[in-house]
Amino acid sequence: MANRYQEVTTALQAEPHTWLVTGCAGFIGSNLIEHLLKLDQTVVGLDNFSTGYQHNLDEVQRLVDADKWRRFTFIEGDVCDLNTCRRAVKGVDHVLHQAALGSVPRSLDDPITSNAVNIGGHLNMMVAARDAKVRSFVYAASSSTYGDHPGLPKVEDQIGKPLSPYAVTKYVNELYADVFARAYGFGSIGLRYFNVFGQRQDPDGAYAAVIPKWVAAMIRNEELVINGDGQTSRDFCFIDNVVQANLLAALAQPEGVNQVYNVAFNARTTLNELFEHLRTTLGRNGVSYQRDPVHGEFREGDVRHSQADISKAQHLLGYEPAYNILQGLEVSMPWYTQFLR
Repeated sequence: MANRYQEVTTALQAEPHTWLVTGCAGFIGSNLIEHLLKLDQTVVGLDNFSTGYQHNLDEVQRLVDADKWRRFTFIEGDVCDLNTCRRAVKGVDHVLHQAALGSVPRSLDDPITSNAVNIGGHLNMMVAARDAKVRSFVYAASSSTYGDHPGLPKVEDQIGKPLSPYAVTKYVNELYADVFARAYGFGSIGLRYFNVFGQRQDPDGAYAAVIPKWVAAMIRNEELVINGDGQTSRDFCFIDNVVQANLLAALAQPEGVNQVYNVAFNARTTLNELFEHLRTTLGRNGVSYQRDPVHGEFREGDVRHSQADISKAQHLLGYEPAYNILQGLEVSMPWYTQFLR
C-alpha cells in the first residue's frame, strides 16, 4: 500500500469528512461506501436502483459495525433530476460521482438513455457541487475515451476517436470538467477506469462485465463464450485499487486537480489467459470447470488491446495499485462462489 494512501486514510480517521457517493448501490459505489464507513467517515449515498441493488447496501451494512452504519444516509433519487442532486450535496465535503449507465453494448442498443444519464446527470452533479462549494469533485471517467488510438500503453493526453456512444458520453464528461475549471474555477478530477473487477460486481444481465459473467458460467457449469480469438487483451484493475485512487484524488494536492488519470494496474491479460486464471482460481475454491470455451464473433465497439500508463497518477496522486489481477481474483473469488451457489 502506498505511503500517500496511508497518510490520507490516517488523516481521514483523525478528522472525518462528509462524502457523497452517487451510484452507491452499484459495484464500485458500494465498495466506496464500505471503505469510507470503515474509516469512520460520514457518507451520503444517492442511487435510483436502475443498475444498483439493495442487496449491495445490505451487504455493506453487514460488513460494518452498527455505529459506523449510522453514519450513512441513503437518498433514493436520480442524478438526472437537478433538485435531487442539490439535496444530495448539501453539507458535503467531497463528491465521488460514480452514477452512470455503463457498458459499450448498452450504449449501442440505447444511445439516447446513455446520453441522458451519463452527460445530463454528470452536468447536474457538477452544477450542484459547484453551487454547494464542495471541497473536491471526483468523477468516474473511462478508458473507452482512448477510442481508436493505437498506442500502448495508454497515456492520458493521447486519445483517438470514440468507438461507441458510451465512449462519447465519458469524453464529454471530461470536456465539461475542463470548462467548469476554466469558466467557474471549479476543480475536479476524472478517473479513467480500466476494466474494474471484484466483489459485488453483477454477474447477470445482458451487459455483465467479462469476469463476473465468466465466473458465473463456470460455477453453473454453463457454456462460456469468448468474443473473437481470445487474444484481445485488457488491463484488469481490482476494486480496492479503484477505491484507493478515489480517496487519493479527493484529497489531492492543488497541482493534481483539474486532471484526468488512468486507474489500472499497468499490465495486459488476454481473454485466453483470463479464462485459465479464472478456472485455476475457482479450482482452489472448490469449483471444477472442465469445459472448453467456445469462440464467437468479435464484439462491436470493442478495442483490440488496452493497457494503461499509470505514471501520472503515481506522480501526482501517490497512487500505487496494491493488487494485480491474480491477487484480486484470490480476494474476490470466495465472494463469487458464495453469492452464486
